[in-house]
Amino acid sequence: MPDTRSPLPRIGDHALPNRLILAPMAGVTDRPFRQLCRRLGAGLVVGEMVTSDPSLWHTRKSRLRMNHRGEPGPRAVQIASGDAEMLAEAARLNAEMGAEIIDINMGCPAKKVCNKAAGSALLRDEALVAEILETVVAAVRVPVTLKIRTGWCAESNNGVRIARLAEAAGIQALSVHGRHRQQRFTGQAEYDTIAEIKAAVGIPVFANGDIDSPEKAAAVLDYTGADAVMVGRGAQGNPWIFREIDHYLRHGERLAPPTDEERAAVLRDHLKALHDFYGEHMGVRIARKHVGWYLAGDTRLTAERQREHKATFNGLQSAAAQHRFIDDCFRHAPLEAAAPKREGMTSKGTRAA
Repeated sequence: MPDTRSPLPRIGDHALPNRLILAPMAGVTDRPFRQLCRRLGAGLVVGEMVTSDPSLWHTRKSRLRMNHRGEPGPRAVQIASGDAEMLAEAARLNAEMGAEIIDINMGCPAKKVCNKAAGSALLRDEALVAEILETVVAAVRVPVTLKIRTGWCAESNNGVRIARLAEAAGIQALSVHGRHRQQRFTGQAEYDTIAEIKAAVGIPVFANGDIDSPEKAAAVLDYTGADAVMVGRGAQGNPWIFREIDHYLRHGERLAPPTDEERAAVLRDHLKALHDFYGEHMGVRIARKHVGWYLAGDTRLTAERQREHKATFNGLQSAAAQHRFIDDCFRHAPLEAAAPKREGMTSKGTRAA
């Protein structure tokens, strides 16, 4: 059935056009990918996590991560640190540079982040969480949001307490990944904690974790009562997932998948955007992971052919060669398209979530 809940979520003064958010992913949600996902239906996109130490912002990586030139609003920037004053200063500086939403990362499970008492490691210290949130909210006039996991480990699923602290501190929306930190990205996301959090607070709650199809998105929204879904790995190689979910929520039926012509056009546009944004040398390298994800979702190919194509593409050294590869891939339908095998696929026959 079509989604009849209303109104659509708001973050401060920003009304979202739908219930679909692109999750921040380090090394993935750069400006080219954010713009592509927005064009294909994401109602809000969040940039890659940025360090809160301004002394490191001069690096090429940080400058690129903070580049939102030409993007429509609201521009959301995610910051990370375990120091309240450093986070507050980073929030102020980002707001001065045009950030319209500041998102605080307390969900990243990476060792290099958690070892600095940042990311999901903060969930172990609720007093510090409260201090950070209150300090950052007081430092800026733009809305501040928070991304968390359900807790540090199975024995300390304190997501509900963290959510209440967030609401009390003035956080204006909360994204919850349905795994604790020690799970990282293994196993399956659980949505009971997200439902408990939604019932415990009055601010918008966004459900994250294993959202990889329109049906899954609708089921998670129904089960948790969340205001929106946040899609991460499910969008890798499949930016069309946003318009497909939006159509399903609005009309209760599946949207036709993209044609081969559209897939080819999107890949070409994405490649060009990467080459233009990073420069040819770096753009060629970064394109490899994105095209690898696209190939993993190409059901015209057997798993073996997907691996062969990926290896071939990874060996290409120029932008022109990468574009020729895409042209060749779609010039003729693969022979195995008539009877695709399913090894290496998920249960829905596309990509791993």
